[in-house]
Amino acid sequence: MPMQASEIEDLIRASFPDAKITVEGNDGVHMAAMVVDESFRGMNRVQQQRAVYAALKGKMDGSNGELHALALTTRTPD
Repeated sequence: MPMQASEIEDLIRASFPDAKITVEGNDGVHMAAMVVDESFRGMNRVQQQRAVYAALKGKMDGSNGELHALALTTRTPD
């Protein structure tokens, strides 16, 4: 079953409660997200993105994952 943008945001928000999160996409399978959070400071991009993927709690795992593709942008606040 495809995921809605609000479901993705809720999963990310649980791990990053103070983040600015934007999730876009309308097919429920191919989505884009931007996560801006202070906790990313000192992390490289790979570490930041791994942290966000971990927050998705397996929803992207393998061919049976509910979310097929997530274009992910992460950064620290300006």
